[in-house]
Amino acid sequence: MTFLDILSAAERQNGSMLCVGLDPEPTKFPDRYKGDANKIYDFCAAIVDATADLVSSFKPQIAYFAAHRAEGQLERLMEHIRRVAPHVPIILDAKRGDIGSTAEQYAKEAFERYGADAVTLSPFMGWDSVAPYLKYHGKGAFLLCRTSNPGGDDLQNQRLASVEGQPLLYEHVARLAQGPWNLNGQLGLVVGATYPAEIERVRAIAPTLPLLIPGVGAQGGDAAATVQAGWRGQGGESTGTVIVNSSRAVLYASSGDDFEAAARRVALQTRDQLQAAKPQ
Repeated sequence: MTFLDILSAAERQNGSMLCVGLDPEPTKFPDRYKGDANKIYDFCAAIVDATADLVSSFKPQIAYFAAHRAEGQLERLMEHIRRVAPHVPIILDAKRGDIGSTAEQYAKEAFERYGADAVTLSPFMGWDSVAPYLKYHGKGAFLLCRTSNPGGDDLQNQRLASVEGQPLLYEHVARLAQGPWNLNGQLGLVVGATYPAEIERVRAIAPTLPLLIPGVGAQGGDAAATVQAGWRGQGGESTGTVIVNSSRAVLYASSGDDFEAAARRVALQTRDQLQAAKPQ
């Protein structure tokens, strides 16, 4: 099965568009693990176990592991997810972007070392920095398009005078991903929940691509507006799916011994809120 097949199946089976981002910060861990970087795996595995039937994907952010020399724990976590939730795809949030030969190594890291189903990429070095990832049949790649951070305006919201129609840069990225770059149907786009009008614009340009949407929850994105702007479907089946990420709101829902139950409760509430917002 391809990444898109697994994603669609998980969305149907779990009735969910929710992605739980795994961004472990030991200083924010519940009391039993607090401050202990050696417990990154234990904490993340507990979150996975508590939410695996509520999500359409998991998204570990590699920097939160690498900063604590916890790449080995990330490998264990990836294996754990595949074992306890084989129907749930894993998106490795790495935001890689480099020349072709280096991109080949990053692709090997994501798909061979960690066994991810998809990876996030920065497209701003051009096609040759994306192509090596697409050599992995069935794997997915999400290109940064219109991100949720305020500084995204510095580049993404600038017009390209040299391109026909003078599109904004993020619009041009969306057109490339929907069109000539999407050779094997493997691409998706990252669009921040803090910009619902831009989500709708990206969806108009890229009607069938999966959209990975961070920024709901702690970053302030509106869940209902996000789904209404980005999800498209008929009869309950998606023709343009969205993957709505929530990290901190789920991970750190409680600092007590009930952190797993609290994470599940927030994930369930978010999942149901997203489902209720689907356009009719």
